[in-house]
Amino acid sequence: MSTLAFTLIVISAVMHALWNMMVKRSRHKTVFIWWMFVASAGLFTVMLPLAPEPFGWPAPRTLALIATAAVCFVLYHLFNGRAYRTGDLSVVYPLCQTSMVYVPIWGAVLLSERLTLAGLCGILLVIFGTYTVQLQRLSALELTRPFRDLRTTSVQAALAAGFIYSIGSIAEKTGVGNYSPLYFTYLLVLAMLALMSFNLLRPKYRALIMEEWREHWRLILCSGPVMMASFLTFRYGLNRAPVSYAVPVRQVSILVGVLIGILFLGESFGRIRLMAAALILAGAVLIRLG
Repeated sequence: MSTLAFTLIVISAVMHALWNMMVKRSRHKTVFIWWMFVASAGLFTVMLPLAPEPFGWPAPRTLALIATAAVCFVLYHLFNGRAYRTGDLSVVYPLCQTSMVYVPIWGAVLLSERLTLAGLCGILLVIFGTYTVQLQRLSALELTRPFRDLRTTSVQAALAAGFIYSIGSIAEKTGVGNYSPLYFTYLLVLAMLALMSFNLLRPKYRALIMEEWREHWRLILCSGPVMMASFLTFRYGLNRAPVSYAVPVRQVSILVGVLIGILFLGESFGRIRLMAAALILAGAVLIRLG
């Protein structure tokens, strides 16, 4: 994995953690995320005339990949939200990250990606670190807790979220390989915004849209450039690296999230969270070397 690709994806991870912190500070999460996409899409549109490369309309295949990625990522958020409504964070969170198990498989089977031994070990470390970050204690019983009842709605929704995200990752990896990452990201943001806007037409959300704006308009305006930076740096990095490496490296955002929680939100950290963050960091370093 090249230094440039690694740096871009790590920057994306930091930005990803920052906009997740903003979501955490909001009141109505679904509405706030929609406002973030509005701010990001608006900033994107204003800055497009300054882009160094001219816009070219994508081929039908690329449009299909953009649509596929948009549907997958919106469904990921919906399944994620459904899982959190009835499930505990320590159960749901690790299962939502199971996309990292599928992505190397799809990369090898569909994209003919080859992994080095160091890179594969790095991916396994990131997966284990991501899985353990929300555990309450280190024990065999605790490690199997998220999978103990596969029949519950929250567990099924979390597993569906991880699977659908992996499909979206392959779609966007294929898309940015044949089309400008800048315009792919722009069209992806617009497609996701359109799908989210359709969801917000439901009566329970309509009254909350302006309420969230009045309460957090400063945070919304700040979120636009942060989200845009997160999206662009990841897709430019994805264009220069195997998706099997790019998705795990982006989990450095968990390390950043742990540090933000400790330093700025006053959250308790504990030895397990710090150990999990260290595993993710070590895995990212191995991927870089691989």
